[in-house]
Amino acid sequence: MAGRIVLLVTSPRLPAGLLTAAAWDLVRAHPVLAAAASEQAAALRRAGVTVTFTDRGIDDLIAAAAADGIVVWLVGHPGDEPLARTLGRRLAREPRLAAMELVYGSWDPPGARLLDAVAVMDRLASPGGDPWKRQQTHRSLAKYMIEEAYETVDAIEANDLDALRDELGDVLLQVVLHARLAENLPEGEAWSVDDVAAGLVDKMVRRNPHVFGEVNVTTVEAITEQWEQIKRAERSGTGVMDSIALGQPALSLAAKIQSRARRAGIDLEAVDVGPADAEPSLGERLWALVAEATASGLDPEAELRRVALARLARARDAGRPPEAGDAEPPS
Repeated sequence: MAGRIVLLVTSPRLPAGLLTAAAWDLVRAHPVLAAAASEQAAALRRAGVTVTFTDRGIDDLIAAAAADGIVVWLVGHPGDEPLARTLGRRLAREPRLAAMELVYGSWDPPGARLLDAVAVMDRLASPGGDPWKRQQTHRSLAKYMIEEAYETVDAIEANDLDALRDELGDVLLQVVLHARLAENLPEGEAWSVDDVAAGLVDKMVRRNPHVFGEVNVTTVEAITEQWEQIKRAERSGTGVMDSIALGQPALSLAAKIQSRARRAGIDLEAVDVGPADAEPSLGERLWALVAEATASGLDPEAELRRVALARLARARDAGRPPEAGDAEPPS
């Protein structure tokens, strides 16, 4: 009876030695071979498992399978993928030699590739990495964060989900680069991407007690009001108009100010903005239009953007040169 070659695949993003019970039973009961030393092989050896390193690959695997009945190949070396393909082709031609099986001893948890993003950025922003990234500051990168956010909105408006995935990656690049640069701050001021993630997790849990706590709210309106109450409690000691992003476009800034004021019961029309003109200024007329939109539950920024893009499309069509067949005949 032919032996069996088990290719044991493990996640490089999990701590070495963190394997399923079935994988541990497998490596403890049968010979384990590997192409080269690795953290996973070292973890197995520390646990008392004999790991044999070999550069003969397929021949040693077939021989070990014939001798023991089952042999385990610890996948993890860069050359293992072509070895697996070559082994599969050979066993397809000579099935009497051995059977091949793929076993996952561990696998990537959701979000595991974020660890790769952090590792790659660390390499780029460390000595010997990318000089451009190493010389950036939070201030010099600010314009790119705005640019990437707008490009993300463009992808959403175009309903291009492939482009959206790419643009979100560019936004994520900005996040991990800012976090990596912050690691270089003086002691006591430095923070990392883990601090960013920890703060986000704390905020999500704190602001969603209907999910993570025992608060019983079910409607979207009640959840929104709960969110605002929690935010107000977090900003205790600050005014209702604090923490508004002043760098946003004027239209959305006006809408945000009006929204905050409406929830706080502040009459903005009673706020003195200086001498009254005989005729309302352009800014005042725009302000009134924003108030009209938000009172109707509309987003004035999105509404103006929608109309502007429609006009742009028509203008492009009108300004496009006529096709050859559409040209006017000479008079």
